Amino acid sequence: MDIYKISKEEWAKNSKIPFRVAEKATDMHVEMARLMADVLKENNAKGEKTVIILPVGPIMQYEPFAKVINEEKISLKNAWFINMDEYLTADGKWIDYDNNLSFRAVMDRLLYSKIDAELVMPESQRLFPEPGKEAEIDALIESFGKVDICLTGVGINGHIAFNEPPEADEAITDEEFKNIGTRCLNIARETIVNNGLHKVAGALDIFPRRCITIGMKQLLKAKVLKVYLYCDWQWGIARKISLADESKTMPASFLQSHPNSEMVITKDLYEFML
Repeated sequence: MDIYKISKEEWAKNSKIPFRVAEKATDMHVEMARLMADVLKENNAKGEKTVIILPVGPIMQYEPFAKVINEEKISLKNAWFINMDEYLTADGKWIDYDNNLSFRAVMDRLLYSKIDAELVMPESQRLFPEPGKEAEIDALIESFGKVDICLTGVGINGHIAFNEPPEADEAITDEEFKNIGTRCLNIARETIVNNGLHKVAGALDIFPRRCITIGMKQLLKAKVLKVYLYCDWQWGIARKISLADESKTMPASFLQSHPNSEMVITKDLYEFML
């Protein structure tokens, strides 16, 4: 089967990840906001904590999410939001908060600053993986006993969070990669080029080369794990992760064996053919 030439109907029939077509990206953002809000409401009603792993990519879900939280008076006081990743400097520290690429700044600007003070959680419950404290965040997630939901995107090489595919000379099996934890690593060349094109107007020499990321082990703990694809450059990887076999070479393909995963793509991606 040529995964790039089969019809869209054959794609839907043969996909190893359940997938659904959304009319447009804005529909996805509203859906993501509603899904997260509903998890919070359900857990609050039961007196349980909520644990959500969050991306910076996509980000347009945060405005409607904050609006829902404020309008419906949904408390985040018993919620822990854990961001997937962050860029690092050459000496292994978080990039500066005032750097335009800072995920920490993005979350404050687009989400936490938009939620009413009486509803938002304390800063101690807004977490990022931090260099030198990788084992601590993994242990914290383990102590929660759950991750309620993770809604995210997929990189051009199939990465989810910054779980970049291993290089050819890295001795790691598929199973070992599925169980890898939070760590610092080099950003893949494909990611530097793709992200650098869109984030720093192609000025690749100033784009970060290192990052820290939550591991596949933590992501795959999510009770609900959905990936949303809406960029034109995601058509190829959408087909690859859903039609080829699971592999460390395209980490998002591990959604194939997740018990409650889904890929949501725009109508344009679904109908495009080479």
